[in-house]
Parts: sequence; structure tokens; C-alpha cells
Amino acid sequence: MKLGIIGGGAWGTALAQVAAAGGRETLLWALEPEVVEAVNSSHENPLFLAGIPLDPAIRATSDLGELEGCDAWLVVTPAQHMRAVLKAAPGCDRPLILCAKGIEEGSGELLHHVARECCPKAQVGVLSGPTFAHEVAQGLPTAVTLAAEDGELAARLRERLARPTFRIYISDDVAGAEIGGAVKNVLAIACGVVEGKGLGQNARAALIGRGFAEMTRFGLAFGARRETLTGLSGLGDLVLTCSSTSSRNYSLGVGLGQGRPAVELMADRRTVAEGAFTAPVLARLAGEKGVDMPIVETVEGLLSGRFTADQALEQLLSRPPRPEAV
Repeated sequence: MKLGIIGGGAWGTALAQVAAAGGRETLLWALEPEVVEAVNSSHENPLFLAGIPLDPAIRATSDLGELEGCDAWLVVTPAQHMRAVLKAAPGCDRPLILCAKGIEEGSGELLHHVARECCPKAQVGVLSGPTFAHEVAQGLPTAVTLAAEDGELAARLRERLARPTFRIYISDDVAGAEIGGAVKNVLAIACGVVEGKGLGQNARAALIGRGFAEMTRFGLAFGARRETLTGLSGLGDLVLTCSSTSSRNYSLGVGLGQGRPAVELMADRRTVAEGAFTAPVLARLAGEKGVDMPIVETVEGLLSGRFTADQALEQLLSRPPRPEAV
């Protein structure tokens, strides 16, 4: 099975590295011509994954048409650009494995719904879990969830992608795998604010715990299964991204906690902190469904400039007590 990777950022490049292990031909589509040139000429991606040698079996292209020669696509474009890329890609009737994490801002749709609208004949799955790109590209161990309604497709893709250091667990809960990855990005911003304000480890742990309760409430309301949310694509990814400055969303939160405006922090970034785009749509969907998500609402207010980090903290700490049960 020849795989095409759509998206030449850090995560797309890391997945190409996994897919190419053992000399298996892998095609990486990148928007940036300098990424294509560097991958093909020097087997590296200095723009997004500097210092990590890439497998020579990876070939890069800027022509979406070349993807028609692949048997399946791993779609790693930023969530807000996925619809446009899939609409522009010819032959998107093959299996699509979505590897971005977010909710489409304009429509409020989960990405697997967007993919099915753009490519109605394609089988769609989701790959998600605790995966910092630089660690995956270096071959450091992790484990992920591969969710697809077609169990045979999931098994074939696991056989193609799995390595001893890239362990894949199969699920048929596509919505659950996707919701965990989207919600954790917003919660990671909140945990970064805790770090930026110097509030300590206890506060961050408490926020992770209550944030997971919000993730669970939202997930169950939108068709996810509880066991998926407690797994790699939910709790596992949440713990990772809420604990390290390697997380773009966490780093954004640190800056907010230090008093820097969101507009300034977002302008500085070549890579995308998806949680900044997910927060407003997540808050809106939760409100429409009657799901209580105070941390998400606070992050949305902080990003929109409706209140400061101090006001956000006061808002959360002044909430009336309630039972802990989700």
C-alpha cells in the first residue's frame, strides 16, 4: 500500500517518516516549495522539523495530482484548510485518514463529516493520540488510536503503519477519537495560562482533571464513547499537550498567562495552534447542546479579548461548588 501524506508541516513530515520506514515509498505533498526542495534534495524539512534526517524513501511534491498514484491518504493539513485542500485534490475516492485535530470553524462540523462531504465515495478514518512530531520522527515510542468504521480498512492501515515504536490501537469510534483531539487543544491553552501565571502544579493537575470532565460531557453529547475518551486519543493526548511547551497550544496559553495579547501571539507563529480556532466553535456547540464547559468558555473569552487572564482566573475560581461526578 503506497501512502500519500497531505501536509508538509511537522506532523505530516513525521508521519511520512513513519510510513517510509524500511524504504517503503511515500509521497509527501507540501504547500511550501522550499519544503519540497529540501525534502527531495537533502532529506530534511528545515522549515518545520529542523535537525531530523528524513528517510530517502520520502519524495515530496507540490502537485496534488500526484496523489492519485497513492492507495490511501493521510490528511494532515490544518483543520481550517482541510475542506479547501480536499476539494482541490483530484481522485479523493480512496481511504482518507484524518490526522489533524480540530473542528471546522465556519460550519461547526467535525472533520470526518467535512471529509465525507468533500469526498463522498471515500472511506474515512481518524488517527489521533499523544504524538509530538519531533519525537515520532526520531523514532521515540508512542501509541495512537486509529479509528475507522470499516475494521478491515483499519487492520490494513495498522499493518502498513505500525512499528515497534509506533503502536496502533484500533477503534470504530471515529467521533470519539476526533473529539478528544479537538477538545484537548483548547484545554492545553488553559493549562498554559496556569503556567504563565505561575499558579503551580496543583492548579494544572486540577485543571486537567476538570477539563477531562468537560471533554467527556461534550463527547458523550456528540456520540463519542466514554472508553474512547479515556484512551490514547482523549486522556492520553490531553496529558501530553497540557504538560509541555512543545505543545503549540500550551505555549500560546503561557503567553496569554504572561499578559501578552492573543493577536500578537498568533501573529508570531508559523505553525498553527488549532485550539485558538476550535475554542469559539466548541463553546458555541456546547451552548447549543446545553453542555457545561466553563474552562472552554473561559479560554474563548480570553482569546477574544473579552477579559484578561486575571479576570479569567477569577471567573473560574468564583464558580459555585458542585458534585465532582461528570
